[in-house]
Amino acid sequence: MQNTQDTNDGQDTRGGGGGGAAAPGGPGPYVADFNRPVVAEFRANGGRVGGMFEGGDLLLLTTVGARSGRETTSPLGYVRADGRLFVVASAGGSDRHPAWYHNLLVHPMVRVELGTEEFEAVAVPAEGEDRDRLFAEAVRAAPGYGDYQAGTDRVLPVVVLEPAVAGDGPERGESAANLAEKLVEVHRWLRGHLARIREETDAYLADRDERAAREGRVPAPGLSLRLRQHCLAFCESLRFHHDGEEQMLFPALAEQHPHLADTLERLSEQHREVDRIRDGIQALLAEVATADPAAFRADLAGMSRELEAHLDEEEAGLLPVLAEIPLPG
Repeated sequence: MQNTQDTNDGQDTRGGGGGGAAAPGGPGPYVADFNRPVVAEFRANGGRVGGMFEGGDLLLLTTVGARSGRETTSPLGYVRADGRLFVVASAGGSDRHPAWYHNLLVHPMVRVELGTEEFEAVAVPAEGEDRDRLFAEAVRAAPGYGDYQAGTDRVLPVVVLEPAVAGDGPERGESAANLAEKLVEVHRWLRGHLARIREETDAYLADRDERAAREGRVPAPGLSLRLRQHCLAFCESLRFHHDGEEQMLFPALAEQHPHLADTLERLSEQHREVDRIRDGIQALLAEVATADPAAFRADLAGMSRELEAHLDEEEAGLLPVLAEIPLPG
């Protein structure tokens, strides 16, 4: 099955909060009028939809508006191949990319509803031969994608949805019981994802240089789209984590535990330094094809050092107090 209606411009015409989930008690994700019956039926029937979509493979993708920051949910056809889950930005064969595709290029962290399952994912557009192979799989599963491609000069993007696991509980699989365990869980995800980005960077640049040496040429500038998406997803998650601490956690701790004042001020200063480096990395990634790999690697190393030291100090200073605070709900 192809995308149901993925041309909706749910990206920037409405008001909304700053990127991330809708505020509690506020409006939920925007759904275009023509998609509302499909979304309602999907959620009411565990992912099964009747009518013209009966028997098709359908998921709900929630993205954050590229400019508005408002969440938008779109029903899309999906394909599975080689253990990967992916969607095609066909927009019914339009000459323009759908809004949800523009959204995920700016905010790679997305939410996926698949049957009765719901999870966060990093949206990674496939490139080169990998894109062509996955698109061929999509056409085999739903020949209409081939018709869409034949009707436009636009190369239809193929977007792989890679689950973003936020970390295990304190006893692997158990839910965190208090704020200390939750903080450690979030820190574990940040450390693990940053290490993965560093490893992918080293592997990508080594492969690039090796191919250039074999072919007797100067290595081309730029980074891979996969690196860009994973790094932006990390930066977005880090920003969300720091904003939550500065706006909610730290003020509450300062009021209830005055002896932590110096610790909290020092941690806030570290937030500002880490965020400065993060902003530099995001600026480098604005144009992935011309991004300076050396500058990217240097900034990534700087963020790693600053962040690791900050997380260690935060855990040493706050975990004893946070262990006494049960998680809400």
